[in-house]
Amino acid sequence: MPGDTAPTIRVRPLGEADRPWANALLIERWGSTRMVTRGIAHDLTQLPGLVAWYGDERAGLLLYRTAGAEWEIVSLDSLPEGQGVGTALLTAIRQLAQEHGCRRLWLITTNDNVFALRFYQKRGFHLVAVYPDAVTEARRLKPEIPLTGLDGIPLRDELELEAVL
Repeated sequence: MPGDTAPTIRVRPLGEADRPWANALLIERWGSTRMVTRGIAHDLTQLPGLVAWYGDERAGLLLYRTAGAEWEIVSLDSLPEGQGVGTALLTAIRQLAQEHGCRRLWLITTNDNVFALRFYQKRGFHLVAVYPDAVTEARRLKPEIPLTGLDGIPLRDELELEAVL
């Protein structure tokens, strides 16, 4: 309609008031507030993050961990998808990482998540490693990881993507 505009997307640091919402989102999307990447179990309730607001509602969450000049994006969720929320979160974490001297931003996704592969590659990330059968190992730390992922694809491998900053 003429005059209608899309809501504004704003990104800000995750605050304590956001934690109940974030924890509920993580449980809904990932089955728990734990995530395993490269054999390390992360307590997502303890990680720093960014929250995206779409209009007057929380619409996205990005959690990360820092390790010197390398930062890992541990989780990224956007609601609704396809409206720029994920891109806004990714832009914000890149800027924050660069401001803190980060030289490499990286993440792990799984072999079934072709949407994530497309999303990150279109935004400058490169596939740098495949860890065959890593998800099988991750199930030892997080047994609730299902055997089958998106589109009925067997969930087996971890894929590492990076953006050099």
